[in-house]
Amino acid sequence: MKDSIDERRLRNLMEESEDLQSDALKSARTDLDDYVEAARAARADEEHTGWAPAVAVAGAVGAATLLTATPAFAQGDMNVSALQTAASLENLAVFTYKTALTLPFIGGSAANGVVKAFAMKTMSQHAEHAAAFNAAATKLGGKEQTGNAPTYEKVVLDAVPGIKGAGDVVGLAIKLETIATQTYVKNVSQVTTKELRQLFSSVAGVEAQHLAILTAVQALLPTPSLIALPPDVAKLPGAAGKIGFPDAFFKTDMAAPVEEGAVK
Repeated sequence: MKDSIDERRLRNLMEESEDLQSDALKSARTDLDDYVEAARAARADEEHTGWAPAVAVAGAVGAATLLTATPAFAQGDMNVSALQTAASLENLAVFTYKTALTLPFIGGSAANGVVKAFAMKTMSQHAEHAAAFNAAATKLGGKEQTGNAPTYEKVVLDAVPGIKGAGDVVGLAIKLETIATQTYVKNVSQVTTKELRQLFSSVAGVEAQHLAILTAVQALLPTPSLIALPPDVAKLPGAAGKIGFPDAFFKTDMAAPVEEGAVK
């Protein structure tokens, strides 16, 4: 049965999502700029005085960190790999929405106008995030990641034939948001500068917000009139207050390996 969508409610959600993404992109660009400047300063100090400043800026993570001092070693740098992997996940999100928009009930003649606009806007936002991650990676001597995370691309390709309505698209988006959120949470403990830790923790928080919204929408799709901002609390089912937050702490078992999207 085709999913029933309340256009006014979904438009409210789309506006809320736009606000979240706008704030996140602004923060991401600032954090990435800070990270790049800190890394450049470390390299300049190292060239001038030796190893000590580079180790200090990197948080004393060991001599291996010194390999980031020149572009020749940048491709093997954990930080650059993390940025490239993040870009590959964002690229995959763009690919997924682009694919969804080829479906008649998402982007074709049978599509709900608001659903189509939501998919197009979200696709554009993910493209902006990918560009930001790639900008930092290339400034640090790494290569731009233009491909999709290969393992998770297969998840999308396998799911597409079974998509029958908007609810299936939401379900697929939940899978991708889960992978991205868990990846960024894990990245916090893997990268070596405070600027990049701040970046990934900030993006993980935003992805978690999106995941919570998608999970709530999925649960409420059978009764679309309940999807509203602000919600009519008196009409919501008892599980509505916790369904978007199934775990007290995010697991990382679905996180993409840091080298998943690294450019060799």
